[in-house]
Amino acid sequence: MQRVSFELTSEYIELNQLLKLVGLCDSGGAGKVLVASGVVWIDGQQELRKTCKIRAGQHISVGDIRIAVVAAPL
Repeated sequence: MQRVSFELTSEYIELNQLLKLVGLCDSGGAGKVLVASGVVWIDGQQELRKTCKIRAGQHISVGDIRIAVVAAPL
């Protein structure tokens, strides 16, 4: 399993944008398609909302890739 850490510098990030920024897709639109396909899980539950708000402390899984969202240091 590949683990990726994403440092969040704001209150939240939309799921499709997160997938783009960590390199799982080329654009936010491609991220929406990925989410709609049903392969994205947040904290162990399948997520189908393309622009779901992701906050620090959450874990996103796509296949064998796990993304840990951490708060940026102040």
